[in-house]
Order: sequence, then structure tokens, then C-alpha cells
Amino acid sequence: MEDYVINLILFGVILWTTLFLVTRKVFSNRSFDFCNRIVSTAHAFSAVILASLSVQDWSCPVCPLASQSSPKQMQTLAVSVAYLLYDLVCCLFDKQVKLDNTIHHLVSIVGLVAGLAYQRCGSEMVAALWITEMSSPLLHLRELLKELGYRDTDLNLAADMAFAIIFTFARMIGGPYLCYVTLSAHNPLLIKAMALGLMLVSAFWFYKIARMVMYKLDKRSSSIKITKPH
Repeated sequence: MEDYVINLILFGVILWTTLFLVTRKVFSNRSFDFCNRIVSTAHAFSAVILASLSVQDWSCPVCPLASQSSPKQMQTLAVSVAYLLYDLVCCLFDKQVKLDNTIHHLVSIVGLVAGLAYQRCGSEMVAALWITEMSSPLLHLRELLKELGYRDTDLNLAADMAFAIIFTFARMIGGPYLCYVTLSAHNPLLIKAMALGLMLVSAFWFYKIARMVMYKLDKRSSSIKITKPH
């Protein structure tokens, strides 16, 4: 792995940690999770922007396949590795260790670090980053709204539905295509394994999100029936 990439990851961990500490200071009356989600939202926006800027050919965003990673792609991946390392440790401090979230972090970190070490598959990995982070701002918005007192409101339901729609479009339409081209190209075995692992994690989360949406809609439907005048 290039020295500048390692330095960027170390600098990134410090940067994300500093941003969290500043956020904690500004929103001192809010929870640990609230502040962490603000940092996570900042990363999601920056990851999508950097990933978009590093695409070499928008007529084929995942091209060239199994090729040498460009400096922009390496920098984009390094920024996200730094964030994932920060967030993994941050979750430990918050004592909210969830198995599915931990597996997601580890799969993502190993996959991105492998890509940086091989200095290959930049196009595929940047596309994966774009797909996975596209729905993240709405994911965090849902939880932020709950802490701000908007739980079970139309605004919170709108955020839930928007998140579910974007997640489904990105992960369950774009995701399988990206997994297919990554597996079919001449990529290292570890990269292929990470692509398959990310697809399986996305499918599991899709199942959970689908259940959440059904529960929310049933709850809203029941609420409307109860409040409807007779």
C-alpha cells in the first residue's frame, strides 16, 4: 500500500474523530448516537461526492473493470476506510455493538483495504461505495428525527419510505449488477469474496427494511382507522 494512502487513512481517522468531538461540544444536550450520526451523514455526502468525481467514464461508471486504480479512486477509498475505522471504535465506546453492523464494518474495511493494497478494482470499489452510501443520509435522518421528537409523525414516515426506496434501488438493483461484473472480471479472489459478502449483507438488510416498512404502514393504517370518525 502506498505511503500517501496510509497517511491519508491516519489523517482521516483523526479528522473524523475531531469532527465528532466538535459535534459533541455543539450538541452537548444530545445523545452520543445523535452526534455520531451527524458525522456519519457528513461522511455519506462526502463519499458520494468523491466517488462521483473519481468515475473515469460516466457512460460506463464501473469501467474499466479489474484495472489499475486511479489516484482519485485511491484517495476516495482511503477517506472511507478512515471513517469506517473511526465508526467501528465509536460504536464500541457507545456500548451499542450489534452483530450485523459489526460484520458490515469488517466486510467493508477488509474489502476496501484489499483494493488499496492491490491498487486494483478502483472502478468497482468506488461504484460499491457510491451504491452503499447513497441511502445513508436518509438512514441517519430517520433516527435524528426520532430524537428531535418527530417519532411516529408523517415526516418520520416520509423519511422511512424515502430511505427504503433509495436503498432498494441502489442495493437490490445496482448491487447485484455490480456484484456480477466484479465476480465475472479478472479480480483477485479476496475482492470477489468481499463483493459477494457485501451483497449478502445488503440482502439481509433489505429483508429487515421490508419488515420495517410493512410494520410502519400497518401501524399507520391502524391509527387512521382508530381516529376515523364514526
